[in-house]
Amino acid sequence: MRDFLLGYGMFAMYYVFVVNSLYLIINIFSHVNIYTIMKRSRFSRFQSLAGSTRVPPVSILVPAYNEELTIIENVRSLLALRYPQFEVIVINDGSRDDTLGVLIREFGLVRQTHTYVRNVVPASPISGIYHNPQYPQLFVIDKENGGKADSLNAGINFSHYPMIASIDADSLLERDALIRMAQVYMENPEETIAIGGNVRIANGCKIEDGLVKEVNLPKKLLPMFQTIEYMKAFLGGRIGWSSINGLIIVSGAFGLFRKDCVIEVGGYREGYPGEDMNIIIKLHKYMLEKKQKYRIAFCPDAVCWTQAPDTLHILSSQRKRWGRGNLKNMIEYRHMLFHPKYKVMGMLTMPYNVMFETLNPYFKLTGFLALLGYSYYDMTHAHIVLVFMAVNLIYGYLLTISGILLEELAFRRYTRMSDLVKLLGYGFLMFFGYYQLGAIWRVLGHIDFLRNNNTWGVMTRQSWKVETRQQSS
Repeated sequence: MRDFLLGYGMFAMYYVFVVNSLYLIINIFSHVNIYTIMKRSRFSRFQSLAGSTRVPPVSILVPAYNEELTIIENVRSLLALRYPQFEVIVINDGSRDDTLGVLIREFGLVRQTHTYVRNVVPASPISGIYHNPQYPQLFVIDKENGGKADSLNAGINFSHYPMIASIDADSLLERDALIRMAQVYMENPEETIAIGGNVRIANGCKIEDGLVKEVNLPKKLLPMFQTIEYMKAFLGGRIGWSSINGLIIVSGAFGLFRKDCVIEVGGYREGYPGEDMNIIIKLHKYMLEKKQKYRIAFCPDAVCWTQAPDTLHILSSQRKRWGRGNLKNMIEYRHMLFHPKYKVMGMLTMPYNVMFETLNPYFKLTGFLALLGYSYYDMTHAHIVLVFMAVNLIYGYLLTISGILLEELAFRRYTRMSDLVKLLGYGFLMFFGYYQLGAIWRVLGHIDFLRNNNTWGVMTRQSWKVETRQQSS
């Protein structure tokens, strides 16, 4: 038994080493491409594009369920965007709180009696549409509860423009975020079908009138860990994947899409907690099967600020939902795995996702338990185990440093030396409990999937005004 425990534990550690090596390759792609991104950001044409008639008009879709604490600041940030022509469509998804009421009172909205809504993708019936000519860009749809995907489909049916952007209701966009997206789109409008934005953690920042006035690191432990996690995932991962057209997800918090392509694949699919991953896989699959040239890009300088969960209960709910969505997508599209027809997506991205995201927690947890069991039986090879654990820890930490380095090279949002020290320090602490909890939550999410649990889970919002008061106190 002890030989089996030692053998399996060492196998699991080799597995983690290989996964980290693959992630390192993606990081290298990110570092190679960061200089092009920096050049584009510094010598950007986006300011001149802000007044250009060639920029495609965009319909911004904001699904909202029980968002009365954040929705006003969200809408204000969107109405303040520097962009030639856009509309903001808030979809109230049968909220049980006063989301619709606060919008009506704040913007003087009136229910419309004669409004035409197409039915190009499946969606629940609309109860009413609200508008105020003093805010010509703003529309609010009221509908029965059907979930986030259903709300996005309702927004697509009502939208008037050829491009759609999906934004979470608890998020804020920087004023030039959308025009930076448009710049990436206009580099190759014939082939670009979707663009992902960069999501950053707003906890700790100073927020005024829907805008981030002062960037600060979070004061609480969990949002701090998530700041580093997002930095590593978006800068260290998605820049690299997008450079080889292998991006598997455009975050639901902020993404831009060609509406005709989204309609062609049937819109967003209900019943998927990971609707943002599902739509991207469907777009890849559709374009590859049609043998059409395309790209799904990532724009790291188009920034969306979002609230991160600050309690274990809410964070675990979010991560279990992500685990359910990932597993469900991988099972449904398993026929794409290792299929040459699906090119980078089938031969690299999805196999990597299965190994790194879907199976990784099992090998991590069982390998750790096997080594603990071996230690109980025999400590003859304890030095080998400890050395290998140290190597994997250092390797993983170097990848964390790589994500922080990309941030420092390109964007430098956290300018104080103390901020850099905190990022490096907390980045190391994450290996002692946080990542292990994340693995457990993903496994529990898979169990929820097997139990056919498709609920969204608990997500408590906090007013942006409260966040600002906490920061200034």
